[in-house]
Amino acid sequence: MRMRWISTLLAGVLATSAAVAAGPHAGERYVLISHAADSDVWWNTVKNAIKQAADDFGVAVDYRNPPNGDLADMARLVEQAAARNYDGVAFDIADFDVLSKPAMRVTAKRIPLITINSGTAEESRKLGAIMHIGQPEYAAGKEAGERAKAAGIKSFVCVNHYSTNAASFQRCKGFADALGVDARSSMIDSGVDPTVVASKVSAYLRNHPDTQAILALGPNSAEPSLQALQRMGRAGKVYFATFDLSSVIIDGIRKGYINFAIDQQPYLQGYMSIAALAIAHEHNTRDPAAVLATLKADPKFQARLKDYGLDPIYTKDGVSSGPAFVTKDNVDTVAKYAGQYR
Repeated sequence: MRMRWISTLLAGVLATSAAVAAGPHAGERYVLISHAADSDVWWNTVKNAIKQAADDFGVAVDYRNPPNGDLADMARLVEQAAARNYDGVAFDIADFDVLSKPAMRVTAKRIPLITINSGTAEESRKLGAIMHIGQPEYAAGKEAGERAKAAGIKSFVCVNHYSTNAASFQRCKGFADALGVDARSSMIDSGVDPTVVASKVSAYLRNHPDTQAILALGPNSAEPSLQALQRMGRAGKVYFATFDLSSVIIDGIRKGYINFAIDQQPYLQGYMSIAALAIAHEHNTRDPAAVLATLKADPKFQARLKDYGLDPIYTKDGVSSGPAFVTKDNVDTVAKYAGQYR
C-alpha cells in the first residue's frame, strides 16, 4: 500500500507542464487536485484545460488525483500541496468534511486557493477560497428534471457511479424533486465498472418495467447504461438524460438514443482556476471581482472561449460553468471538441 502511494506521488511529480522560461509568472508552480479515479475519463478535459492555461500564463501546473478515487488519499494530496508551498492550489470539494482541515493548511500559509467542480460557493467561502468555479448541481438536476417533466416523464432511475460524492446525490435529488418523486428510491449505486453498471441498469429495468427515464451522472454511467438499453432493444424508447459529454454521448444524442446532455463546461473549471490563481499571485489580491476583471480582459482567455464555444456565467464571487444543455438541435456545435475541450 505504501509503495503504491509513493508511486502515485512520483507519477504526479512527473505529470507536469513545463514552465515558460521568461515572463511575469516564470518559476511559478500550481496544482489542481481532483477526487477522480484514474478510470474517470471526464477529467481529461480539465487536464487539457490546465495545460493550455499553463501555456497561456507561463506557469507550471501539476495535476494530482487519488488513483482509486479514495477521498482520504485526496485529503493527503491537499495536505502535501500545502507542505510543498505551491504558488496556488485548486481542488474540487468532493466532501467538505473530509477536505476542510487540509484546506485550512493551505490558506493558513497564505497560498491562494480556488475550488472547482463539486461543492458550493458557500462551502468554498468557508474554506477560505478566493472563488468557486463550477455548476450548481442541485439546480442543474432540477432544470433537467423539469425538461423531462415537460415531456411527460413521471418516473426515473438515477445511475449514480460515484455515490460517495455528495454532489452526485444533489444531481439525482434535483431531478427527482422536479418530477415529485423520492430520490433515494429512484437511485442505483452503480460503481464505475462498465460491466457492473450495465448489469445493474438491466436488472433495475427488468424489476421496474414502468420506469420511463434514465438519468446518468456522467460518461462512466451513461455509456454502459446505453449499452444495456441497446442489448434490451430499448434504446430510443426510454427517455435518457445524462450529465457531461463524451464521443459516445454525442453519438447517442445524434441517433436519438439520448434526449440531452447537461454540459458543465469542465474546460472552464480547469483553465479558469489556474488562470485566476496566477492573476491572484501576480497582483497579490484575494478579491474575486478584481481577479475576474483581469481574466475577462485577457485576450488569450477570450480566444479560448471563442475557439471552443464556451460561455461562463459570472457571479459576484465566482463562476457558474453550467448548466448548458446539448440536444439534437445544437449537438454539432460542440461535437468537434467533446471529451477534449467541452
